[in-house]
Amino acid sequence: MSDEVRPVEAPGAGADTAAPGGTVVRDRRRERPLTQEEVYRRNSVERIKQEKHPYDVLNDLPRFEEIPYEDIPEEDILRLQWYGLYHDKPKIGNFMLRVKIPNGVLTAPQLRAIGNVSRTYGENSGELTTRQDVQIHYIRVQPLQAIFAELAAAGLTTAGGCGDNLRNITGCPVAGLDPEERFDVTPTIREIAEFFYGNREYGNLPRKHKYTVSACAYHCNAPEIHDIALVGTRQDGREGYAFWVGGGLSSVPRIGKNLGVFVPTAEALEVARGLTDIWRMDLRYRMSRAKARFKFKVDDDGAESIREQLEKHLGRKLEDLAENPQPVGRTDHMGVHPQKGDEGLYYIGVPVFPGLMTGEQMCRMADVLEGVSSGRSEFRITREQNFVVTHVPKGEIDAVSSAVAQLGFPLEVNRVRGTSIGCTGDPHCNFAVGQTKPKLVDIVTHLETRFGDQISDLRVYLDGCPHACGQHWVGDLGFQGTTRNSETGKIASYDIIVRGKLGPGAEIGRPLLRRVPSDAINAHVERLVEAWIGGRTEGEGLPEFYRRLPDEQILAIAAG
Repeated sequence: MSDEVRPVEAPGAGADTAAPGGTVVRDRRRERPLTQEEVYRRNSVERIKQEKHPYDVLNDLPRFEEIPYEDIPEEDILRLQWYGLYHDKPKIGNFMLRVKIPNGVLTAPQLRAIGNVSRTYGENSGELTTRQDVQIHYIRVQPLQAIFAELAAAGLTTAGGCGDNLRNITGCPVAGLDPEERFDVTPTIREIAEFFYGNREYGNLPRKHKYTVSACAYHCNAPEIHDIALVGTRQDGREGYAFWVGGGLSSVPRIGKNLGVFVPTAEALEVARGLTDIWRMDLRYRMSRAKARFKFKVDDDGAESIREQLEKHLGRKLEDLAENPQPVGRTDHMGVHPQKGDEGLYYIGVPVFPGLMTGEQMCRMADVLEGVSSGRSEFRITREQNFVVTHVPKGEIDAVSSAVAQLGFPLEVNRVRGTSIGCTGDPHCNFAVGQTKPKLVDIVTHLETRFGDQISDLRVYLDGCPHACGQHWVGDLGFQGTTRNSETGKIASYDIIVRGKLGPGAEIGRPLLRRVPSDAINAHVERLVEAWIGGRTEGEGLPEFYRRLPDEQILAIAAG
């Protein structure tokens, strides 16, 4: 295939729809194939990508080093996203750099390389992300060649970290180690990453695209909210995947739909690629950035049609899925657990609250890993912004736990600190309209003080804007930063989202409480949690509790 995207006729072209009252409305956009010229005319980003492939901006770095930041063309600033770079706030020449780490697995030398980049070029900044990446702030354009070379020497890349690419492939952080997993998906993740990462042909997708691959019995990787999720299962004794499609969050959240196919592991890349192909070649989803995600194609065409298009693209029928796999419960993989297949070895899940880790801490953590006698210890990032230390002999668990605690990451904390998420937000993100990580700390600390271990399993997810990097739609309690008018002007506020949930009965939450002033948040949350603790049935989670209450009662509880 070439880099050029072929115009295709939309499925169902020429169909009419019935408007209210029985009037027939002709869908003119579906009457004829769209053209590439129309796309370039309507969508400036598509035109910029056509004028110069974003991966080719790498060739311009020597020139950028010689000119003032202000003289770098805006089009090239956009193309730098393809190497994991976004503007820090304010836009004065500092960037956030995202290192792309398949399934979040790092060796000690790789972790140290990231830490050294942070210390040398990023003012010692660092954060662990929900896509199992590491982000560094305060990066300037001038040293990018040196930074990329240092990361490449450690086997790391930022290519495709941002921009219209397949983003970092996520999964279970203890893949290959967890005794409860259905099978080890590491070979599949490695195969998909090797094919897509830095691949020019797939470096011009309609928008960002997110895969997750896991056979975790608990679905800790949130397959419900991904464009394409490969959900590990077994059928007739064979290892393979169910495919869930069309999930996603942002301002139009969706729970993924089961495609109804069983795909053996050997065919996983082919089928995942095929799904991406039928989307990227459909010009309907290049006309507008607002409607460019895969979930809109799944919405428009339906899962059954997506399967038909995929089978036509592959030239063969796919095997029916006998049973849609479901999680056995919830886990965060925190604490000490025995590994499978390695007698006497353990992994240790360490909470990182609120997902921040300095370059100095990364380097010292690399020293800890290298001190483990197994010689195989790794640093693995989790979806909930924590890390796991692997391959620890039983006799060294206490020493490793103590060393990690001395770095600022004690294990003996309320579990809620390992199950809560805050997006990057202030002071770095240009989209955030309120505090994020500091506000998350404030809320969780207040709940800890008031309720102690009664809220240990609570998941608090907070975002500073509608983009939902902190996944607020599916937290037990979700928060989205916003503003409200007051007599003195705009004040920081938050929408409070309830009823969101992952796993069986997964559902997008509802923002029932709108624009609650920041200084009133803790009181509202305390009342919501207190009502749940006092009124729940045995084992009933907060989302389930509030699903059985009417909206008016929830509003009354929150308001006191």
